[in-house]
Amino acid sequence: MLELRPNCECCDRDLPPETRDAMICTFECTFCADCADKVLGGTCPNCGGELVRRPVRPAAKLARFPASAKRVLKPDGCAGLRATG
Repeated sequence: MLELRPNCECCDRDLPPETRDAMICTFECTFCADCADKVLGGTCPNCGGELVRRPVRPAAKLARFPASAKRVLKPDGCAGLRATG
């Protein structure tokens, strides 16, 4: 089950479970679409994997399978990281 983390690891932007602007890697590292594209070039800075759009969990399933409330944030954001492409 996807964790559906609540924020971007780079800029700390809120990413509610219904947003289509959340990007994840295979380890569920989570970034907003702006950081994923403009800063990270579509590659996870943690594992080097591809960042893809996170699926939206249907609202009817959120009561039984809620999104995570645990925020994950890089201490320095994504400062110093550059898009590779």
